[in-house]
Amino acid sequence: FLTLYPANMSDGSGFNFDLCKRNAMLSAKGVPPPRAWSTGTTIAGVIFKDGVVLGADTRSTAGTTVADKNCEKIHYIADNIKCCGAGTAADTEAVTNMVAAALQLHRYATGRQSRLVTALTMLKQHLFKYQGHVSAALVLGGVDLNGPHLFTVFPHGSTDSLPFATMGSGSLNAMAMFESNYKDDMTREEAIDLVTRAIKSGIYNDLGSGSNVDLCVITKDGSEYLRNHEYLMDKTYQRKFPVVYEKGTAPVIKEKMVSLAEVQVLEDAAPMDTS
Repeated sequence: FLTLYPANMSDGSGFNFDLCKRNAMLSAKGVPPPRAWSTGTTIAGVIFKDGVVLGADTRSTAGTTVADKNCEKIHYIADNIKCCGAGTAADTEAVTNMVAAALQLHRYATGRQSRLVTALTMLKQHLFKYQGHVSAALVLGGVDLNGPHLFTVFPHGSTDSLPFATMGSGSLNAMAMFESNYKDDMTREEAIDLVTRAIKSGIYNDLGSGSNVDLCVITKDGSEYLRNHEYLMDKTYQRKFPVVYEKGTAPVIKEKMVSLAEVQVLEDAAPMDTS
């Protein structure tokens, strides 16, 4: 609710506080300030013997409405780094795109592979600068010259480095699966199965999460994006296109034949107003 003006139009601070009293009066009368929509999400990641597996559901919500049943929540950072995003969809996409572009320029300048700690530092510094107003809760994972890494980044800029991590409104459901079944040095198949079960736990038990399971497996040899690894919300029928109706499906109630000789053609009619 602060209004930003050029410095030469204010007292030099760059902000104008004339509307603060008005906003306080509106809040006292029961008019809350507007807020951005937040999306419910279940995102998770786990480190296994040879790399990292990231997972996410595919439901995007606008309040209580499902806006998109099959959106992508695993964002590209670099060839060896991916990031799952929870929170406001626009914020997660903008932040990850910004870091991805900066790391690409860094690779051009240095000729070296991007490191996880570089992406982590850029994300946490940007989020801390905005004090949580950028609603992006992230799970960052990948493999660099130091091996596999997995980090969580909170909207206020705090971070954790963990062998398994969850974020989003369904994070508690996913964490229950990790704490019950995680073990060190898992194989690729075991890690994929565990992350899939964690995301499905969030989908089935959290109203903000739903639809399908997306996975991304990252190793030193590259990354594999498993789009719709499990398609949970499949339709129970398949619609035929084009739809062919049998003759007699729609009964004819009334029929009238008009001869072309009876049709009048008006050539000097007034033109239609298209202004």
